[in-house]
Amino acid sequence: MLPEPSPDALQHSQKLIAHIRAAIDAQGGWIGFARYMEMALYAPGLGYYAAGAVKFGAAGDFVTAPELSPLFGRTLAHQVARILSRGDGDVLELGAGSGKLAVDVLLELDRIGALPSRYYILEVSAELRTRQQARLSQDAPHLADRVVWLESLPPTFSGVILANEVLDALPVQIVQWRNEKCFERGVAWEDDRLVWRDRELTSGSLWDAAQKLPVSCDYTSELCLAAPALIRTLANTLERGALLFIDYGFPRAEYYHPQRHMGTLRAHYRHHALDDPFYLPGLCDLTAHVDFSAIAAAGVTSGLRLAGYTSQAGFLLNAGITDLLMQTPPADAAAYLPQANAVQRLTSPAEMGELFKVIAFTKEWDMPLIGFSRGDRRYTL
Repeated sequence: MLPEPSPDALQHSQKLIAHIRAAIDAQGGWIGFARYMEMALYAPGLGYYAAGAVKFGAAGDFVTAPELSPLFGRTLAHQVARILSRGDGDVLELGAGSGKLAVDVLLELDRIGALPSRYYILEVSAELRTRQQARLSQDAPHLADRVVWLESLPPTFSGVILANEVLDALPVQIVQWRNEKCFERGVAWEDDRLVWRDRELTSGSLWDAAQKLPVSCDYTSELCLAAPALIRTLANTLERGALLFIDYGFPRAEYYHPQRHMGTLRAHYRHHALDDPFYLPGLCDLTAHVDFSAIAAAGVTSGLRLAGYTSQAGFLLNAGITDLLMQTPPADAAAYLPQANAVQRLTSPAEMGELFKVIAFTKEWDMPLIGFSRGDRRYTL
């Protein structure tokens, strides 16, 4: 049984539905799913990430790695420090969520004497930006003046660009293959509700991308044209340094496996994963797994060097998460056991350790990255 939304939350969702319906009417009765997902997540004042509900942690709809343990951000900070040690550079985090990762990375960089001059946060949600500012002021007040919030990418940047669970929230197109034809799945309004409506694909950029996928008929999946576009933009922005993306997904051969014939799109509501993307728009997160082969190809063709690809478990263990854990004496069970349990969740193949991956690119920077020193899986891409 799913938790019932409050009357105010339900009214909020209804306002977003009206906004989406108006967009459908303006487009002649149909919009592509990517447009629907964009509005459901980012419509100003109405979308999931643009409104005021709690999203992260036990009180929200899902738990991210930084929320599980500060050891996640602290471990990541050691990889960041290695990159920044080669010269001047800053950190730019894309979509900083609750601000927890920024706090943990900054505190660890401060502890090991590797603070950058600036820690930039690119955040399109005004509501999340306010929460991040409050968290930094509360948990790391002595470092708050180093943090700068941006509403768009700077023209150039050197240093480390971080993105934890950003790619999975980019709007995706839904494609369906049936009866030896290819269709784009879109959204219409019928019988006072949002419904699927398909249009045959015969040309265009989505058609071209769909023809390259290793699938046959009776198959539904996602294509995220926005993700390679983001990689290309970041490649143009980065002058020297590295990009690190952490997200859940697969190489292309696994992503489009015959057994995954219904795709990976999910709605997340109060720690429940749902198949219906039209359930309470504005109150649910919408996500799709990442095709890391597409990400790798976009980076390489944009002039970046593919510097590593591995599981989250492999990256964290290589970068020293167990050493950081052991800084808490095991004899102090009250302090040690919660952290040990969190590390288990972050690294276990049955939890986040295998589903989540880390992919890295570098530019004008050729030093090996410690997070990929063992178990690098670039060959799978």
